[in-house]
Amino acid sequence: MKTNWLLSAALATTALIVASTPATAATKFEYWYGLTGDLGAVVAETCNRFNASQDDYEAVCVGQDGYENAVQSTIAAFRAKQHPTLLQSFDAGTADLMLSGEFYPVTKLMQDTGVTIDWSDYFPGIANYYSSKSGEFFSMPWNSSTPVYYFNKDHFAKAGITEAPITWEGMEEAFKALKASGQACSQAYAPSSWIDLEQFSMAHNVPVASNNNGYDGLDTELLFNTTLHVKHMENQLRWINEGYSMIRTAQSGKTARDSFVEGECSVFFSSIADHNTIHKLKPAHAWDVQIIPTYEGVTRTNTVVGGASLWVLSGKTDEEYKGAAAYLAFLATKPEQQFLLENSGYIPVTKSTYEALKAEGFYAKEPYINRDIAMKSLTWSEPTELTRGIRLGSFIQIRAEWTAEVQAALAGQKTMKEALDTAASRGNDLLARFARTYPGKSFP
Repeated sequence: MKTNWLLSAALATTALIVASTPATAATKFEYWYGLTGDLGAVVAETCNRFNASQDDYEAVCVGQDGYENAVQSTIAAFRAKQHPTLLQSFDAGTADLMLSGEFYPVTKLMQDTGVTIDWSDYFPGIANYYSSKSGEFFSMPWNSSTPVYYFNKDHFAKAGITEAPITWEGMEEAFKALKASGQACSQAYAPSSWIDLEQFSMAHNVPVASNNNGYDGLDTELLFNTTLHVKHMENQLRWINEGYSMIRTAQSGKTARDSFVEGECSVFFSSIADHNTIHKLKPAHAWDVQIIPTYEGVTRTNTVVGGASLWVLSGKTDEEYKGAAAYLAFLATKPEQQFLLENSGYIPVTKSTYEALKAEGFYAKEPYINRDIAMKSLTWSEPTELTRGIRLGSFIQIRAEWTAEVQAALAGQKTMKEALDTAASRGNDLLARFARTYPGKSFP
């Protein structure tokens, strides 16, 4: 990580990043982003780099203190006609934004402004999440990720584990070996609907919801309380009760990542985006990453993209749209994708950039070694009807219901099956309300 600009960005105001005013007034457009901390500073620096690269446009980048806040603030700003031109929205907000109608599809934006983007260059596992059934991109993929698990190589070696397991049966055996070797905590566990539910279901090719995860209609119901997901969450609870895993969340006083970095627990699951952060935190132990496991007897399929994409919103001037198109094209270049990768844990979104980086030996040197395990996970198979993504309205709230119920089960207040049944029931109420909001409509 190059710390000179990062330090200056961190010391600058976190709310607004503005480049020096050029001699002739540039067209300004606002960009609201959800990333915070070091990653938020990276976003701010991409704006500075764009502003310094030309004199016609000025990206005014405003941090919103989290993805959910970015989406909610934008909704509120629309009512006052004070919304930004560009919005960084996470995967869970995709369906709501699609049906809102308050966006300018990026494919059409580029056509209308005469800016060339090779949309076929984007990985299918990334493109499908943010495009229509016909292949039109509604938003532009940018900071993309997928989950992996991080493991303590020193702990594994002491326990006699020679290979990081890629099945859950193998993971349980690793937990037992770690405990037998004297390790008090095998896994630092923090419940995550993105990892435990969504990506687990993708890798196993099982549905989260009916209608092919919502793609085929708004009359959708959640199914996660009827699939292999139930067994998996019951196993997570059992591993806690049997002393292999410890709950490590901000509410427990220590995050799973902190527990791993400190050497307390041997394994934790997270986004590949954490890869760069863990390097910066400098654990005293050797560590590496591996793809998320699947259960034996299952044919593994691809995981899907996490992170966020960039949406162009309605109601702006032609000149603002030209500026937004120029900025998006700037971010899509190989040098700017590489800048993002070097200063975060994210992955390339285009095949050409990924192949170029491999040819240059990017993933063969520190601190990037094995970071492309995420690409192997995303491209493990061609996307199926169940692994192209998820199209669920009110998905942010559905995630919250899942989390609240799983936490109740982990606290011993109910069985895991009861918790998942309740989360599905409450989520179905949200889906039904969403469908009533958009009568007669379907996802494009």
